[in-house]
Amino acid sequence: MSWKQTLEQACSPQEALDAPQIEGRTDAYFLRMRDIVSQFGDCEVTYAVFVRRPVVAAYGLALQWVQNVARHQGFSVRITEVHPEGTWVGAGDPLFYLTGSLVALAPLETLLLQKTGAACVAAHNAYQMALALPKVPFLAMDARHCAGGEMQELMAYAAAVGSRAAQAEGAVGFIGNANHATARFFGQERGLGTMPHAFIGYAGSTLRAAEMYVERFPDEPLTVLVDYFGQEVTDMLEVCRRFPERAAAGELSVRLDTHGGRFLEGLDPQRSYEVLERNTPGTIRRYRSEKELRYLVGTGVSAAAIWRMREALDEAGFPKVKIVVSSGFGISKCTAMHDASAPIDIVGTGSFLPDRWSETYATADIVSYDGEPRVKIGREFLLQKIQERAG
Repeated sequence: MSWKQTLEQACSPQEALDAPQIEGRTDAYFLRMRDIVSQFGDCEVTYAVFVRRPVVAAYGLALQWVQNVARHQGFSVRITEVHPEGTWVGAGDPLFYLTGSLVALAPLETLLLQKTGAACVAAHNAYQMALALPKVPFLAMDARHCAGGEMQELMAYAAAVGSRAAQAEGAVGFIGNANHATARFFGQERGLGTMPHAFIGYAGSTLRAAEMYVERFPDEPLTVLVDYFGQEVTDMLEVCRRFPERAAAGELSVRLDTHGGRFLEGLDPQRSYEVLERNTPGTIRRYRSEKELRYLVGTGVSAAAIWRMREALDEAGFPKVKIVVSSGFGISKCTAMHDASAPIDIVGTGSFLPDRWSETYATADIVSYDGEPRVKIGREFLLQKIQERAG
């Protein structure tokens, strides 16, 4: 399925296109404006859509939705992309211009902005994360943190756009996600993942959980979650010894998700420093902020924890067992892991979701009426790009 087909499919539900459904969710003053303009005479307008902070352009879902609505409701629109999808956009710079009937477009503004701002910020975050660890594949694990299916779809799409931008610069980027519904954005048919913590609790031991998983899914690679009992190293080595063929074939992985309130088994502050000094000399000697120190030698899934797991696996004769990490892998943590050369094989994260929602607010201003440039005072900068194109 092509990227365009993926977007079309995402915007296809009938209820998302019908005027009554749209009117029920838009701001009432846009409907009042539409009714007044309908009485006094429609005009062709051009909207400039922008975000107030730097972003990666991720408006494909929004524009596909507008085009689908236009076809469904029987009107036409013209779209001028100032910054193609997946490119960097400066703060306040128009993403695109949208031209059409004011009567037809006025009810769409609220929903158009909902589908634009947050996606652009999330795409920017995903792009930066992928570039921070350019050799490491990522899995999008954001669905549990989304406010419903619509946001889930929007955020998965954004991660895919940011990933594609990073891949254009040589990064591996996001190779999949954790649910079936949005897997198509990553070129997959199904979501990826093996077991949650609750399954370990059900099985009663990490080893038994692994055995049950293999019995049910004998032909699939196995990733074992090992922090449930606080015995990450002990439990993973036990699993490796139980499945030595899988370990030798590279079909066995350990997922580190240690709680931020405790250290990985066998570590404490001093031992964490020692682990990093053994494996990445000098990393810990430079000045570090409190946050960087936490990522490097603190509790939870630190760089020291990852290195310690790699040491234990290699010492026990399991060098091909992969390490999957999760738990708060945002931009700054990914950067710290790169600095420490942490031996990560896959990152699972939903931390590309915007953490300051006020930064996600997109804005649309009309910049021309029937071809005459006109915009409110203070927003004249929105005319620059369209005037450059016209000139």
